Amino acid sequence: MDWVTCAHSDTCTGIASRPTGRCLAHLDPEDLRAALATLSPGRLLDLRGTTVTSALLAMVLDATGGRPGRARLDRARFTGDVRLSGVTFCGDVSLDGARFDRLASFFGARFEGNVSLAGVRFGRELSFHGVTVRGHVSLDQAVMSRDALFSQARFGHGLSCERARFDGFATFDGAGLGDGAVFRGARFGRTLSFRKVTGQAWFEAAHFVSDAYLSATGRLSAARARADGLLDVAVAHCGVDLRGVEVTGPTHVRLTDSQADLEGAVLRGPATVTGRGRSALTSLRRVDAGDLVLHGLDLTSCHFTGLAHPSGVRVKDCTFAFTPRGVQLSLRWPMLRRLSRRPAPAGGHTVPATGSGGDGPGVTTGDPAALPTDPTGLPSAETEAHRQAGHDR
Repeated sequence: MDWVTCAHSDTCTGIASRPTGRCLAHLDPEDLRAALATLSPGRLLDLRGTTVTSALLAMVLDATGGRPGRARLDRARFTGDVRLSGVTFCGDVSLDGARFDRLASFFGARFEGNVSLAGVRFGRELSFHGVTVRGHVSLDQAVMSRDALFSQARFGHGLSCERARFDGFATFDGAGLGDGAVFRGARFGRTLSFRKVTGQAWFEAAHFVSDAYLSATGRLSAARARADGLLDVAVAHCGVDLRGVEVTGPTHVRLTDSQADLEGAVLRGPATVTGRGRSALTSLRRVDAGDLVLHGLDLTSCHFTGLAHPSGVRVKDCTFAFTPRGVQLSLRWPMLRRLSRRPAPAGGHTVPATGSGGDGPGVTTGDPAALPTDPTGLPSAETEAHRQAGHDR
């Protein structure tokens, strides 16, 4: 600790006040009144290491007129409910290593500077609903033991939750992320609702123990993330990085005028990727998915090298580029085909699954009558390639 601690006992970590040498929690009533009289709106508030009861917090906020300036609350312990509705912090706020034993509600509070909550432990519910922060917020390595509410919050210069732990339900619905939100290595023990947010978001190597609903604008990354339940991604005008993601439950990716990359993804449950407008899938390299439906996507630049289960991929209303042999596949229903003037070689040929890159898993044509049928009624990528090659003859 970088402050002089309370003289009341060797175990008290509260910062000593002058001239008594004791923290606010251990002052007698007369000395406490004198210490509170030194506080005023906009001035420094220093309660580092102090045990703060609900009564003491109310007296401090009253003395500052609900407008403290720079606030230094590192390693403070709040033993009662904390309710800061209507409070405006005029300077930076530091709560690193603090502990909240009961409810921590910042609902309706306003922070004019940066807020650091690194390593904070919230024993009960945390509410940042509707909070406005002009600066940056850090919750790196913080522990939220119960539900954490960040809906409708506004983070002017972004939010960082690297290696944070959310043990309860977490919601960020409708939040404005400013410069973006980082959840690298975070763990979500229950459902995460991250819908209709504005701003970029990074969930690299995050662990979603339950269902996760994700959205963002501009950029969304869940590369190398692990989802034990449902993973639902819905974005518009966004680039989506899902490389190396591992999903045990269903996967739903809905793109509107967006691009997604699934290279190296492991999708153990049923998976769908659907697109509207100018939406594209750029890579399915080394994807392990036994049941994958692609619908309404531009696949002209998509790479398929090492696709583990090509027969499990079903394609509808997607567009492919020209293949090296002059065949353009536009897998729509009913299927459309265009043939170049280049004749197909006798004895059958291989149609790559990708466009001019030619790095997809080739499908060798044979007897069209012997092609497998798909009980779902949707053509698989392999089946359609076979059928097309049969017509080319």
